[in-house]
Amino acid sequence: MSGEHLEAHEHEYRVARLVERLARDDLAELGVRVEERGDAILLTGTVPTAARRDEIVALARAELAGSTVLADLVVACADAPDRWEELS
Repeated sequence: MSGEHLEAHEHEYRVARLVERLARDDLAELGVRVEERGDAILLTGTVPTAARRDEIVALARAELAGSTVLADLVVACADAPDRWEELS
C-alpha cells in the first residue's frame, strides 16, 4: 500500500471512530452528523446546550487532530417562555 492510501484509510477510520464515540460515549448525540467537505470535517445538527456543543467540537478536534473541523451545531433553546402566548 502506498503512503497516501494508508493516510486515507487512517482518516476514514478516525472519522468512523468519532461517529461511534458521538453515538456511544457519555455524549450519546445521535443528532450530530459528521460529513467530509473537501479537506475539512463538518459537524451539523442540534445539541441541547452550548457546553455540549463545546464538548463535541473538542472531541472532534482531538479525534481528528491535523484535520480542519468546522461546526455548524445549533443549540436548542429549552428555556421557559418569557411572556404569555396570545391565542386568537
